[in-house]
Amino acid sequence: MISNQILQSTIDGLSEITKAELSVIDAEGNVLATNFQENVNFATLAKGFATSPADSQEIQGYQFFKIYDELQLGYILVVLGSTEDTYTVGKIAAFQIQTLLIAYKERFDKDNFVKNLLLDNLLLVDIYNRSQKLRIETNARRVVIITETNIDNEATALESLKNMFSNKSNDFVTAVDEHNLIVVKRLEDNEDYETVRSVAEQVYELFNNKESKEIIHVSYGTIVNEIREVSRSYKEAKMALDVGKIFYDDQDVIAYSALGIGRLIYQLPIPLCKMFIKEIFDGQSPDDFDEETITTINKFFENSLNVSETSRQLYIHRNTLVYRLDKLQKSTGLDLRVFEDAITFKIALMVVKYMKYVEESI
Repeated sequence: MISNQILQSTIDGLSEITKAELSVIDAEGNVLATNFQENVNFATLAKGFATSPADSQEIQGYQFFKIYDELQLGYILVVLGSTEDTYTVGKIAAFQIQTLLIAYKERFDKDNFVKNLLLDNLLLVDIYNRSQKLRIETNARRVVIITETNIDNEATALESLKNMFSNKSNDFVTAVDEHNLIVVKRLEDNEDYETVRSVAEQVYELFNNKESKEIIHVSYGTIVNEIREVSRSYKEAKMALDVGKIFYDDQDVIAYSALGIGRLIYQLPIPLCKMFIKEIFDGQSPDDFDEETITTINKFFENSLNVSETSRQLYIHRNTLVYRLDKLQKSTGLDLRVFEDAITFKIALMVVKYMKYVEESI
């Protein structure tokens, strides 16, 4: 149904043009929107008119018009006056609201369809049948972009995002829970991942209010070519959102294709992770390392295992760095100067991060 705010705005506009007093009520006579100068109780009149076979009727100096939602009575329009001009104004106003109702219903149906499409709640035959009914192109390039924020007013955030894409009739903006806002972006043939990245960054900037310090993450999946594949792009974007928060928390916008080994670790069962960590660290945990050791390890990895560059950036002598690496080798059995050991150690650190994230999420 149309919101009362939209109904009020519509009859205010019509009244300004026609100078008529209008009111929209339901079948029980409850006023939904009005610009009548006086308060009128329509309960009895509305109930009588709603059950009558007439689509329009003059009652006690008012013109009543029925507005249908498909075959059901949706609204009753009331116009003050009983002249022929009043009747014409009422017919025009009723037609306008009827058109709005159809448009909003189609919008609702599309939103409902997109939600079920994302969540894999539709059979393949239903996807194509409903796409055809809603006039949604099935063979089109699309990608799913997800925004996660801790903004309290979800409705306001969703409306802001819809306004951003309001001039793109082939894009869909919806939400499947209270924190994730979703854009199903339609791409032209000449648009690629650079375009997707740009759009995702614009979405981030839309909600990036540094003063309120809202937590914002934006992710996107891979580009798909058919509507039945949209759910896959959504699942990829959802995974990118989770994996990004675990391993790439310094990045505001993350792509599924950029997840690297983090994507594999994210899919490991926790018992296997615990077994792996126990084998690598023999009961220890990287959390037990002091801050100096952690800083040294991270900087060594950042500089691609380059001892000279790492010691320079840490402002320590090369021999001091070698001493720290030797000390780490004695406690863990892994020499970070050896590529294979460095890879093992790096994966172990990521596994520990993943395990902590899962434990905190429970």
